[in-house]
Order: sequence, then C-alpha cells, then structure tokens
Amino acid sequence: MSTVVVYVHGLWQRGAESFLLRRRLAQDLQADFRTFSYPSIAGGASANARQLAKFLAALRADTVHLVGHSLGGLVILRLFEEDAAVRAWLPPGRIVLLGPPLRGSRTAQNLARLPLGKQILGQSGREELLMPHERRWADARDLGVIAGNLERGVGRLLGTLEGPNDGTVLVAETQLVGAEDHAVLRASHTGLVFSKAVASATGAFLKTGKFAAGDAP
Repeated sequence: MSTVVVYVHGLWQRGAESFLLRRRLAQDLQADFRTFSYPSIAGGASANARQLAKFLAALRADTVHLVGHSLGGLVILRLFEEDAAVRAWLPPGRIVLLGPPLRGSRTAQNLARLPLGKQILGQSGREELLMPHERRWADARDLGVIAGNLERGVGRLLGTLEGPNDGTVLVAETQLVGAEDHAVLRASHTGLVFSKAVASATGAFLKTGKFAAGDAP
C-alpha cells in the first residue's frame, strides 16, 4: 500500500520551507512527500484549486493525505467546495490544516489598508482573506486543524490582534464547523511548519483521525 502526503504552501511561499515537516512526516508515516506549488500572488483561488486537482489526479497512490499551511489550507478547501467530483476520484486519506485563516484574516485586513497592501496580498489573498467566511466541512474525509498561540509574527506589526494568535492568524479564525479535531500548539504562524510538536500532531491525525492527547500546549 503506497501513501503520499501532499503539502500546499501558504502566501508568499513556494514550499521549500516544508523541508523539516517533509522529513518528519515521511519517516513517521513511511510515505512519499510531494509539494504542490502554485502562484499565491498572481493566481486566483479557483484557478489554484483547479491546478491542485490536476496535480492530485496525476498521483499514483493508495492513500493521499493533504497538509495545507495558511492560505494553502484554503486552496484545499476551495477544491472540495467547487469540485464535488473530487470525492469520487481522490484516493482515501486525511487532511490537516496548519494556521488556516478560515474566517477571513484581521492581519490581511490591516495590511489592505496600507498603500499597495491589496497588491501585496495578491488575488487569492484578496478573495479569501479580506471578507469574513462561514465555512462548514461536510465531507466524509477526516479534517483536523492546528492553530498556533506563540504571538510572534508580522501580523502584530500591522495592528492589534485581540485574542490568542500565532502572530498572524487568530486562533478564532482557524475554527471550522465540521472539523474532526482542533489543536492549539505553541508555535508562531511561520513556525508551524518547523515545529516538531506540530509535525508529531499532524502525523498522529493522518494515522488516526485524532490529535494525540499530549498535544495540548
């Protein structure tokens, strides 16, 4: 039985930042690790989701897990929201979202008020982050969310973040109705992909559909 873990990066990234997560999950799950890279600035949310669908359709594996960081998690959700057929052709697997701004982003809204702020966010960022979203996960595929609570990041330089946050995304912004599990770990937004604890919790969910009991901060 072959297993592939597909990582979808966040805004302003290309996927190279996942090298530690890649190594840890590949060892933990005895799986191949692939990175889906997309134009996070120039590409629109729907176009990026369609490209992800093509990427996944070309894989040959018995199990396909998806891990999305920040905006990458929204690309994954957009795929399932817009392409109901994905449920039929995508092999079984689970999904973990790391620091996803699922309900919009206070940080993005603060950035958008600055000169050139909306251009810096790019098309996907403007579509997904500037307006509140009420999402619900209704797919049979298990989905878990990990939020960070180490308040260090660019978001704190752009304005006040009221409530627990990872320096960029509020914990409250990572809540998703219908998710199987939600964990809050001590990591900054960028640090989520470098954290050993986050990698361990991600591996546990991909194997069992639950975060380990010891994953509380």
